[in-house]
Amino acid sequence: MRMRRHKPGEGLDQRALADRNYRRYVSSQRGKSPVVIKGQDRTRWTDVYHAVLRAPWWLFFLGVTLYFIGLNIVFAGLYRFDPNGITNAKPGSWWDAFLFSVQTIGSINSEMLAHSVYANVIVSIEAFLGILNIALLTGVIFARFSRPMARVVFSTVAVVTPLDGVPTLMFRAANQRGNQIMDAGVTVSLARQAMSQEGVVMRRMEDLQLIRPRSLLFSLSWTIMHRIDETSPLYSATRESLEAGQAEIFVLLSGRDDSLADTIYARHVYTPADIQWGRRFVDVIGVTDDGRRMVDLAHFHDTEPATS
Repeated sequence: MRMRRHKPGEGLDQRALADRNYRRYVSSQRGKSPVVIKGQDRTRWTDVYHAVLRAPWWLFFLGVTLYFIGLNIVFAGLYRFDPNGITNAKPGSWWDAFLFSVQTIGSINSEMLAHSVYANVIVSIEAFLGILNIALLTGVIFARFSRPMARVVFSTVAVVTPLDGVPTLMFRAANQRGNQIMDAGVTVSLARQAMSQEGVVMRRMEDLQLIRPRSLLFSLSWTIMHRIDETSPLYSATRESLEAGQAEIFVLLSGRDDSLADTIYARHVYTPADIQWGRRFVDVIGVTDDGRRMVDLAHFHDTEPATS
């Protein structure tokens, strides 16, 4: 938690809190971190598995390829210590040694065979490592494929528009898979810089009470709403005051996917620039010719002026 001390009574002005380069604390995109952790324990390797699971597929396969090539280069170098240890290989040939290593670790039949004691020892070690590598990569790839992933899309903007005469913060979510997310729940929090009575500026989290925080069956579109009344942390807030406090609205949606039979999560973050005041969302719910409900995601993020 970042804390800054100011003189008691000093206002929350641009100099104390705001920054032209708006600093995000949480990112909506998976794998994207807007913060930097300094001074953590770098002697621990327990987060390698976590990093492997979070890496994009192209980076994962690139890392596996480089690891495979590097491992075979190491064993090719070991085989070259005995130039005549491999039958049908050119003496001292690095390329033949590399190919023999690939064939050994992949359990591929080859005309090249180890015939010296030294070469057979290296083959035994490499074969054992090959078994471990296959088991490890199989487990990691299965873990990546079996992770429950949500296909929930949030509107890129939120709106503040009157509802029953009360200004209401609204944004919406849609399930792109079209199946059902059972017992879906959503929590919304407001994070902003605030000053205590002692003149200490710290980042505070405040929950926003929702009109309907749960949906038993979430399959189409869900408009999530928060009334901005006297009890709301957003009461009397403006875009300028939210920007001065570096405010962010955090959204976390969770539920049980009926196809995966597992709990899925989706998150999104709204900044003051993402909130449109005095506008409302256009209707995206319709009916197909055969009588089925339809969500038009092509206009899911569109808004229009709110009627007075």
